[in-house]
Amino acid sequence: MSQHQPKTAEEQANSTAIRALYASAEAAAKDTAKFVSYFAEGGYFYDVGAGKKYYGREIGDTVDIYAAAFPEMHRELYSFYFDDDVVIVELSLNGTHNGDLVLPAGVIPPTHKEIHAPCCDVFHLKDGKVVSFHCYVAVPILLEQLGVFGNLSAALKKK
Repeated sequence: MSQHQPKTAEEQANSTAIRALYASAEAAAKDTAKFVSYFAEGGYFYDVGAGKKYYGREIGDTVDIYAAAFPEMHRELYSFYFDDDVVIVELSLNGTHNGDLVLPAGVIPPTHKEIHAPCCDVFHLKDGKVVSFHCYVAVPILLEQLGVFGNLSAALKKK
């Protein structure tokens, strides 16, 4: 799966759909309803780092959560890989942590630190709609960039 450019009309349509999905999640033009509209009926968003799947209107929750925590959130899209109805994107999540970051384990108050968190997203599409979106954010790096990872040291056993 080393393709960096779409080779078929279907892959081109999938590329266009995924780029539009990302654009709808950007802070400057955030449109959560539009983001959700790119998903097929029964489609889902899986936040792998949080261990949580979102369905229906809930799919937009992560867009809203990250926009609240990082009001000028920007996703830098590095590489696209295509294989029929699969699109894989290497990217980074960039922004300054100026709002509460709501996580399943609790809330991280604003640290006012910048993040440039590596991420890999895997999309499966059918008829131009997202059936599944698995988001793999490098959570340890994100937490380190926020300056909160070191506070986990008390839970670690020393060798």
